[in-house]
Formats: sequence, C-alpha cells, structure tokens
Amino acid sequence: MNMGNANGEDAIEALQAQAHIWRHAFNFVSFMSLKCALDLGIFDIIHDHGKPITITELVAGIQMLSPTKSCDIYRLMRILVHSGFFARQKPDNDAQEEGYALTNSSRILLKNNPFCITPTLKATMDPIITKPWSFLGTWFQNDEHTPFATAYGETLWDYFTHDPQLQDLINDGLASDSQLVTSVLVDKCKGAFHGLNSLVDVGGGTGTTAKAIADTFPHMECTVFDLPHIVAGLQGSKNLKYVGGNMFEAFPTGDAILLKKVLHDWNDEGCLTILKRCKEAISSQDHKVERKLIIVDIVVRENEQVNDETSSLTKTQLFFDMLMLVLVAGKERREEEWAKLLLAAGFSSYKITPIVGFTSVIEVYP
Repeated sequence: MNMGNANGEDAIEALQAQAHIWRHAFNFVSFMSLKCALDLGIFDIIHDHGKPITITELVAGIQMLSPTKSCDIYRLMRILVHSGFFARQKPDNDAQEEGYALTNSSRILLKNNPFCITPTLKATMDPIITKPWSFLGTWFQNDEHTPFATAYGETLWDYFTHDPQLQDLINDGLASDSQLVTSVLVDKCKGAFHGLNSLVDVGGGTGTTAKAIADTFPHMECTVFDLPHIVAGLQGSKNLKYVGGNMFEAFPTGDAILLKKVLHDWNDEGCLTILKRCKEAISSQDHKVERKLIIVDIVVRENEQVNDETSSLTKTQLFFDMLMLVLVAGKERREEEWAKLLLAAGFSSYKITPIVGFTSVIEVYP
C-alpha cells in the first residue's frame, strides 16, 4: 500500500488489515466468554437438560441470574456458537425454536466426563496467571527471569510457597490434562512400554499417569518421583510407589524414565541437567532389558506444509510456547532442538511418534 497517495484500493486493503488485527486483538473475547459459561455452569445445564435447550429454558436454569441480565445471555451463547462450543439444533422435529446443544469441545468440560479439562482451563484463566501477560513488553527490557517475576517480584515456584491455593489449582489442572493424555498414551503407544520391568515417572505429580501405566502393565514396577511435599501421604499399590526428592540431583533407577510435560518447564541448561540424570538412572540397569527415556511433550512443527487442522494445532503449540516463556522461562521445542539437547546429554538415538492432538512421544535410547 502506498502510504503517500491513498486511494480506494488502499482503503480496502487497510480495512482488511484492520479486520485481521481486530480478529487477533479480540481473541481474549472467546477466552473470557468461555470462562463466563464455565462460571455460570452452562455446559452442565445443557447436558442435564437431556436435549437441545432453548434460550428461555437456559435462562431459567442459570442460578442467581439477575433478571436485568437475562436478555443478554443469547449474546454470550451467540459468540460461543460461533467459536464451536455450542451448536444450534431443534429440540425435536415439531419445535418452532432452535435450542443449544453441546459439541465435542464442550463435552470435555462437563463435570462428570472422565476426561474433563475444566480444572486445566480454570488454572489458565486464573487472574494471577493472566496478569503477567501485561508485563511481557516490560520483561523484554529488563533482567527479570520471567514476565511472571516482573509482575510479582518472584518466580512462579517461589510464589507457590505462600499461595498453596494457586499450587493446588495448577496441580488439579495438570492432573486433568494427564488423565486425557495418558488414556491415549496407554492405548495408542503401548509399544513404548513393552518389555519394560520398571519405570520411574519423574515429575509425576500425584501419579495420574503412573497409575494408568501400572494398571495397564501389572508386571511393571512403577515409581512416581516428585518433590517431597507433593508425594507426602500418597498411597501406592502393589506395583506403584511414591518417592520424594529433587530431579536436579538424583532419582530412582529403572528400565525406563518417563518425563511427561516436564522439560518444557525448563530452559536448555535445566533440561540438560535433567536429561543427564535420566541417562545415569537407566544406564545402571540390566543391559539385557531395553532401556530408554520416554518423553511426552510437544514437538513444534512450524515449517511443515499443513492443512487448516494441522495449522491450528501448530498455533496451539506456539501458544503453549509463549505460556512457558511468560510463566517459567521454559519453551516448546522443534525436533532439531530436541535432537541437540539429547545428543548433548549423551543419548545415541531417538524416535518421535505424534499422538492425537499436539503432543508427541519421544523414545530416547542411551
């Protein structure tokens, strides 16, 4: 566009550019509208209704809804229909009015769904977590560790020490995410665990993933390894136990070490330390058994020729990368970056298997 001599075509280009900018600038509207629907319990109201619900029925079902605001619920539903969280359907063939029905995206927000990710969303939407984004520009011009540290004067990990409620919120979110990812992992990637007699889930939290693996492979001895205060008081089972410690020092040995969404929390230096500890832990095991490190994490595929669906998944991966930047100084990595880290830690080879969604399984061999 010629900035000196604007004409009609230039104005059209400018309007198209403006629309593009607004579309991205107002992405937060979908985010906050989704939060509002969760706060009002709309997803479960529609589910409990048993069929598409009319706007009148929905308004009647929302608890403590101000009568002066009921006329605006349709505006909230309209943007969420456009965003794919609800669909418009007639409750029955004779109905005159369309109602609102759930979609695949909204069904995993239901309280009774075993794969419910609502805790993950609530953690992401918490004001303490969203505030640091306003400091991203300031952070690029200072020496703070993260935008979170710029906003609060300390790291997220240090913040947890005096706000256990936030830590519980984050842990609940991680557990709900683990439930979904693990169900696919043990179903679609069983081969990664065949032949193993023991496995250590490093940074395994309360053991959501390790429990599923232990149940699927009852012959395998599984250990959850995390900070002492996280595993304190947790009860194991016949082939599952909990051990407290620091993954930057040493951890229990096993035929395999599992790192599920752990390394993206750390910069390359921190990852290298953890990876070297992993290699030490599996190298001391029986060489008759195949030993490996199993990483479940994002492998960013930004340079591939992609369709719309894959492009959307890549965008989600890049969103997570920025989230790691803002909160913990971690990152999501491309395959070349993974390869460089693994080689530097002394591993000889690896195999990447994409699983459903935007996550991959990386099997790494000493």
